[in-house]
Amino acid sequence: MKATYLYAAAGIALTFGVAACVAGPDAPEPRATPTPAPVARPAPPPPPIVREPVFENYLDAPQTPGTWRYADEPDETFAMYVSSETAGPVFMLRCSAGQVALARFTRAPARQPLAMEVQTETTRRTLTASPVEGRPIVAATLPSQSDLLDAMAVTKGRIAIGVEGERTLYLPAWVEISRVIEDCR
Repeated sequence: MKATYLYAAAGIALTFGVAACVAGPDAPEPRATPTPAPVARPAPPPPPIVREPVFENYLDAPQTPGTWRYADEPDETFAMYVSSETAGPVFMLRCSAGQVALARFTRAPARQPLAMEVQTETTRRTLTASPVEGRPIVAATLPSQSDLLDAMAVTKGRIAIGVEGERTLYLPAWVEISRVIEDCR
């Protein structure tokens, strides 16, 4: 009789073991673990909109307060326009290896190329200014023989430099500009 109890106990244990593996009618079905959605990186925000007064003629705009500074280094020369409002540079012409870079200092490092519009008495041209890595500067490079540089050197009164998301600069056409251009030629 002992064998009978042993077989009965084994049968009951097997029944309960199988029953424990099978969900009852009221038990909720197990949920599949959801796959996390890929994290999308947000697009860089567009440059902020800068609201400026509109002038019929850019020569009527007030000059950006500041002064030009010229420097002659061993392998380069540059003219930097330093703002008297921020006490820092806002624009620079730099001659190196027969190229002239037009550099606009920005409020924050740019993530992508920006349009730079240069306006003189006789010329208006839009250039592509590339960001300088890790710095709040965008720059466009021109060959030293560019006619835009000639227009900047001989313009009457001032030059307007506009870059997306930044205030337009109205810079005086002083001799420092011509010196940098001539140094490159």
